[in-house]
Amino acid sequence: MAVTPRAVLFDCDGVLADSEAVVNAIVADQLGLLGWPLTAAQSRDAFLGLALPDMVPRIEARVGPLPHGWAQEMSALIAHEMTARTPAVPGAAEAVRAVAAAGVAVAVASNSARAELAAKMRSLGLATVFADRIFSYEDVARPKPWPDIYRAAAAACGAAPRDCVVIEDSVPGVRAGIAAGCRVLGFAHETPAGVLAAHGAEPFGDMAALPGLLGLG
Repeated sequence: MAVTPRAVLFDCDGVLADSEAVVNAIVADQLGLLGWPLTAAQSRDAFLGLALPDMVPRIEARVGPLPHGWAQEMSALIAHEMTARTPAVPGAAEAVRAVAAAGVAVAVASNSARAELAAKMRSLGLATVFADRIFSYEDVARPKPWPDIYRAAAAACGAAPRDCVVIEDSVPGVRAGIAAGCRVLGFAHETPAGVLAAHGAEPFGDMAALPGLLGLG
C-alpha cells in the first residue's frame, strides 16, 4: 500500500504539457538558421529535460557564439506558441485535480522559463490549481538536474522533500528529484521506462493510474 505523500511535485513538459514535439520543432528550426540542421527528434535527443542556459554551451560548441539575447528570444517564441495552444498530456490535468481534491498539496517545477511556464499553466487550465506554487528554473540558483527546484517546491508546499513525490519524464528531472530526497515516479512518455528506472524512478505509463500510485485510489 502506497503511503500518501504530503505533496506531489509535477514537472511540466512531457508530464502535464505534451509540448515536447512543439518545442523540439521550434528549437530545430532556429538551430537550422544558425547552421546546425536538426530534425525535431534529434533536438529532443540532444536537449530533453535541459533548461535553456544549459542548452546554450552545447549549441555554441557546435555553431559558435550565439547572437545576443538568443535564449530570451527563444523563450519568448515558445511562450507565444504555448499561449496559442498547449497540448495536454492525456489525463494529466485530471490527475492533478484529483490529487489536490484529496487534500494533498501540489506544485509544478519546470526547466521552462518563467513566461513560457506561465503560458502553459494558463492554457492547460491549471494556473489556479497550482497558484503560487509554480517554479521555473529562473526561480532557483541551479536548474535540473540540480535539486534546487524540487527543494523549493517542497518548501512552498510546507513539506520535507522526503515526504514528497516527484512526477518526472526525463533523466535530468529524475536526477533532480532523487538528489532532492524525494520519491520519484517516472512517467514513461518521452523516455523509456527502463532508462527512468535506471536513474532511480519508479516508472508508470498511464496518468489515470497516478492517484492509485500515490495511495489516493
